[in-house]
Amino acid sequence: MDSPGPTRFPASAEGLLRTDLDGLGVTLHADGGTLRVWSSRATSMDLVVFDDDDLDWAIDVVPLTRGPGDVWEATSAALRPGTRYAVQADGPRGAGDMFNAATLLLDPYARGLVEGGIDDWRAVAVDGSFDWQGVAKPAVPLDRTVLYEAHLKGLTKRHPDLPGALRGTYAGLAHPAMIDHFHSLGVTSIELLPIHAFTTEPHLRRLGLPNYWGYNTLGFFAPHAPYATEAARHAGPEAVLREVKTMVRTLHEAGLEVILDVVYNHTSEGEIGGPRTSLRGLDNRAYYRQRDDGQYLDVTGCGNAVDTATDAAARLVLDSLRYWADEVQIDGFRFDLAVTLGRDARNEFTADHPLLRAIVADPVLAGVKRIAEPWDIGMGGWQTGNFGEGWHEWNDRYRDRVRNFWLSDIDYGRRASAPPVGIGGFATRLAGSSNTFSRERGPIASINFVTAHDGFTLRDLVSYDVKHNYGNGEQNRDGADTNRSFNHGAEGRTDDPGILATRRKAMRNLLGTLLLSAGVPMLTAGDEYARTQRGNNNAYCHDSALTWVSWQHENWQRDLFAHAQRLIRLRQDNPALRPTRFAQEDRTVPGASQMEWYDERGHTMSGERWTDPRHRTLQYVASSTPEFEEPNRILLIVHGIEVPVEVTLPRIAGVSRYVSVWSSADEHPVDDEAVFAPGDVVDVPGTSMRLFRVE
Repeated sequence: MDSPGPTRFPASAEGLLRTDLDGLGVTLHADGGTLRVWSSRATSMDLVVFDDDDLDWAIDVVPLTRGPGDVWEATSAALRPGTRYAVQADGPRGAGDMFNAATLLLDPYARGLVEGGIDDWRAVAVDGSFDWQGVAKPAVPLDRTVLYEAHLKGLTKRHPDLPGALRGTYAGLAHPAMIDHFHSLGVTSIELLPIHAFTTEPHLRRLGLPNYWGYNTLGFFAPHAPYATEAARHAGPEAVLREVKTMVRTLHEAGLEVILDVVYNHTSEGEIGGPRTSLRGLDNRAYYRQRDDGQYLDVTGCGNAVDTATDAAARLVLDSLRYWADEVQIDGFRFDLAVTLGRDARNEFTADHPLLRAIVADPVLAGVKRIAEPWDIGMGGWQTGNFGEGWHEWNDRYRDRVRNFWLSDIDYGRRASAPPVGIGGFATRLAGSSNTFSRERGPIASINFVTAHDGFTLRDLVSYDVKHNYGNGEQNRDGADTNRSFNHGAEGRTDDPGILATRRKAMRNLLGTLLLSAGVPMLTAGDEYARTQRGNNNAYCHDSALTWVSWQHENWQRDLFAHAQRLIRLRQDNPALRPTRFAQEDRTVPGASQMEWYDERGHTMSGERWTDPRHRTLQYVASSTPEFEEPNRILLIVHGIEVPVEVTLPRIAGVSRYVSVWSSADEHPVDDEAVFAPGDVVDVPGTSMRLFRVE
């Protein structure tokens, strides 16, 4: 794993780390509790305590007093574990202010939430004590990490081996049947779509649709209660949190990490005129990016953008991360639209933003995996490769190049005399994207992916030329139009055996590329079994069998799973496939893989061969530079044209044989390891890959 960096915070982060912002939210003690809430513009603030059973019955109102650093504070004997409470704030009525003394607001630091009705919530004081039984975080090294992006509910909702009460729940994710699946597949780190408390946007409610993905955060500290079992929901927020922690502990016992997709860039309060549930009513001017006239600067496309240029907003994000990493023992975070978090007071992105550097330097977050989605929709919003050391990034350039090479280029080649480009750009991505990430950050800065929750599934990527999102209620206008997909001759369902066989091979090529590339691979849940969403590439509003993972599989789907298994195992067994650093021509770099490139004749690749679209055949030899493991060398053949080719294995000093360990041309992975000598000729089918261990 990468170094957590220095424990001394940068001087520029001193504002968000000042001590008067410590201890926000509710702190419980023997004779009650103390609530601390930040607001720079409020003129008065009250704590409202509610009856345990009737959320409309206020049993106590306690004024808060403004203290140092604009932190308001009150102590009440009524604040105890399980207490339902809210905040009311009054203030000026100028442009950009949204105060209303009658509105019941959520404490931004609330550890638990309960719902009284539509956009009607109460915070809940939570004790949070839990016995971790000495179970530690697995701390999987980044070069051995295989991410598995999953929707917590959708992954288990249809699993036949789970008791009905556990399907779609936190407890269900940690059921032995799920752990067996994770172990059998070989993934190391479960990356969950948002489990922070979230709600459905008003426009989706009008359409009768839910927010399924969860990118509409209501609170940054409370877990999403509907994902808990019915028993835990009935028992209350304390039991919900305990179920989350039990899930994490159980997965850790099995050696599996838990990564959370976190949405700090915007909140469910939406655009002006949307719900006023928390930050908007506490200090709209300070918490959201806006112009002088109060209009929001929306760089997220979701109506608002959290203004991390203010100390309190940035501290809210940092404190939430600390809580989940420490109190809930989460292993890492994937930051949705992370560029928004790195925008300064001028609304410009900087990798040295105090919040971004504090996240890397914070001792509480030492060892935590930090994964940025390196874009938003504002000016200068595309920042792939530009985050600093200690960060890892979703590599959209990798995704696009790999899809192009195996799909849209092949489609183009069928219509023309040859594909549009050669193999050079694809090889750069295969070897770790050194043209995107700095030498200091190395190939493991790249989170490689071909599919994600957002977009086509792997099966749909090879089955549809265009999106089919009519069920989303927006006349197919939503979702990406540029998918770099290829239906291989028929749109969607078909019984044509030739098309189906070609699609299966295309999926194997995409999986093979993903799992044999330098960098950190991310597999989308269900792709190992070729899950389909019937061409919907933006299924964020479908909580149904369309989006739930199916566990009923045909033989060809089990064959695909076997390929994913084999590829992950080969990745773990061959350190040459997972370098931690980029090689350099002038010196030996421990942890790097020395690369050699040959054409189909076994000759060193020429400049012309790199760019010639008629010659998209490559032999890639990677030799590990030992640091912690034994020396290792592999040969990967990539053939990116639909006609077969004869490949002469290269003659390399010290190499006596090549052992075949995997081929994408096989419907099911072959177990017998065929042996070839340097100079032997191997028949390689059109558009396929083949991996050898070099001895």
